[in-house]
Amino acid sequence: MNDASLPRWLEWAREIQALSQTGLAYAKSHYDRDIFARLSGIAAEITAEHTNLPLTDIRRTFSLEPGYATPKVDVRAAVIRNGRILLVRENSDGKWAMPGGWADVGDFPAAAAERETLEESGFVVRAVKLLGVFDANRGTKANAFYHAVKLVFLCDLVSGEAAPSQETLAVDFFDFESLPDLSMQRTNPRHLKEVRAHLNDPLRPAAFD
Repeated sequence: MNDASLPRWLEWAREIQALSQTGLAYAKSHYDRDIFARLSGIAAEITAEHTNLPLTDIRRTFSLEPGYATPKVDVRAAVIRNGRILLVRENSDGKWAMPGGWADVGDFPAAAAERETLEESGFVVRAVKLLGVFDANRGTKANAFYHAVKLVFLCDLVSGEAAPSQETLAVDFFDFESLPDLSMQRTNPRHLKEVRAHLNDPLRPAAFD
């Protein structure tokens, strides 16, 4: 399925890299491996041509993703206090998002959201409901190379106090009507709209793409 929000070169490069990665995982001969390795090289060259990233760095990044090509998992925690939502200011771009990040190998998804919230904000939370499963690469202009699935959990605030981390510059609660500049790849208006819908209707089923 084509995504109108992404440039075609990025779609092509991602697909070529995914085919290469999966092909290398199942290659039966040196001939097959050479072909799929060359496909990875083409994907890297396309990416380097359209970005400011060094070709060697792109190739190195590709080499760190062996095995069958599959989406990454991003978890986010929707934490509400007095009708306001918890957001953290990302160190990487200076913008705001629900606390969260990549799930680690061996993580339960809900536990990953709880851990990321504590690490990034200083608050202990407990995941109580899955609000939505979103295609993280669509609906945003951010050019993330790897495909990802985003899981958003509604979490109860248990304890703690605001404490930025190495990954976050600030921690605060915001009214939904007066949100700061959002880190769109991490948290966008669609995610927050779904959070509000669940707050208004506790029986609402999880959204999904």
